[in-house]
Amino acid sequence: MAANAVARFQFLQPYPFPKPSVLLSKFPHSSSPRFSINVPNVNNPYRIHFRKFSAVTSPLCSTSGSIPESAESSESSTSIVGDLLDYLNESWTQFHATAEAKRQLIAAGFHLLKENEKWDLQPGGRYFFTRNMSSLVAFAIGKKYSIGNGFHVIAAHTDSPCLKLKPKSASTKSGYLMVNVQLYGGGLWHTWFDRDLSVAGRVILRADDGSFLHRLVKITRPLLRVPTLAIHLNRTVNQDGFKPNLETQLIPLLATKTENATADSTEKSNVSSSKDVHHQLLLQILSDELSCKIDDIVSVELNLCDTQPSCLGGANNEFIFSGRLDNLASSFCGLRALVDSCALPEDLSNEHAIRMIALFDNEEVGSDSYQGAGAPTMFEAMRRITHCLSHQSAGESDFARAIRHSFLVSADMAHGVHPNFVDKHEEHHRPELQKGLVIKHNANQRYATSGVTSFLFKEVARLHSLPTQDFVVRNDMGCGSTIGPILASGVGIRTVDCGIAQLSMHSVREICGKEDIDIAYKHFKAFYQTFSSIDRKLIVD
Repeated sequence: MAANAVARFQFLQPYPFPKPSVLLSKFPHSSSPRFSINVPNVNNPYRIHFRKFSAVTSPLCSTSGSIPESAESSESSTSIVGDLLDYLNESWTQFHATAEAKRQLIAAGFHLLKENEKWDLQPGGRYFFTRNMSSLVAFAIGKKYSIGNGFHVIAAHTDSPCLKLKPKSASTKSGYLMVNVQLYGGGLWHTWFDRDLSVAGRVILRADDGSFLHRLVKITRPLLRVPTLAIHLNRTVNQDGFKPNLETQLIPLLATKTENATADSTEKSNVSSSKDVHHQLLLQILSDELSCKIDDIVSVELNLCDTQPSCLGGANNEFIFSGRLDNLASSFCGLRALVDSCALPEDLSNEHAIRMIALFDNEEVGSDSYQGAGAPTMFEAMRRITHCLSHQSAGESDFARAIRHSFLVSADMAHGVHPNFVDKHEEHHRPELQKGLVIKHNANQRYATSGVTSFLFKEVARLHSLPTQDFVVRNDMGCGSTIGPILASGVGIRTVDCGIAQLSMHSVREICGKEDIDIAYKHFKAFYQTFSSIDRKLIVD
């Protein structure tokens, strides 16, 4: 299984657009290599070589004229922006985001664990496990770890607001084959109209031997569309606003109805199967993609996804235009920071703590699920790690001491100030793009940040000359929340809430600053590398 996992999963089909790493080779501005092949180094088998991209050239947006070689700074050799674009374009769903994270961890030398099997852990080891293929916990154990030492954790989430197929999705209207959808999370649903959409997610297949297979699928070509009503038939829309009925008017078109295409499942059979409740045409497309028979598909769990690729944009290529930035941008920065902070054997030689990242599903709908932050997944893992490393039965006091020494960074995207709606922000707390991570504060504990946790996290940034910003919501507006308070109150772990500033949050197409991605990565990596020494300098209780 491990050998198969190192290769890209079979369900990840060929990329619909040229990857940044491929396109960059067509625009050589210097003789230096743009990226390195992702293969082990003979002299250093622990080092994973990630693809490197130009921090200036937009890999997927058209450009006019050539970019001078002098415009490319040394930043390009350390920027993770191009790798983030690859990650976003692979990760159409929370399942694909987890699978891609799994692939990268295995390639970096992390050992895959199973929650339902016995663990054998050692100081200096690097490990991870997945749950539901939509959440993931990875950790690296310091070589100087001793029982009762803490966990230094970055937590984020893999899900984003989207449309999901209903259990019975097939319907017809006025000669069209339609796909019934349900709303997931608090999306800006008007932005899903007139977009080139497709489907991605997971299916359960029946194998020839009677067993069942879990497979991921992604249909990369435009397949669906929710058309808006022509203004000639809705003359007052610009005055009254666009207010579609989300049950009856947010239904995507799949095709025009043919004579042999039926959608009424009640006319087919009383026996439930995928082909009874989903259009035969849609199932045929899925079966072609998976190289299986339609009858082999026994269950589907599919999201609607925008097919437009993530890319750089803006006059200076300073923005990232993409869906699902909330919160895959945070997830990738944290994941990459963990991998790079312990890529060499000596990176963990002086570490007394355990470095961890936890990526959860279902944050957008409250986190109360088997794979969400409301489940005790992370804390069960912490307790289990403590027990495995104790070489004897670990007592409750050992785990309690570990939690008291632990620190959690809840990383979720933040509200950057909108130039056309400046008054929506508190006057003295208006985070800007390209100005560093935003520390989130709320007196009513919608965010878990305290004066102590804010100081400690900012001290990491200060020692590495990294900028930070602060955010509080206006007193006359409601405040959202994150997984921070959920995890902080779970067992009482010190927590700071932070995020990368962005615009168009929860739109089908979001925007953030390119520089903020690299700043967040550097801040998270510095957190892993230096928090132990900083934490020892402050005693509160």
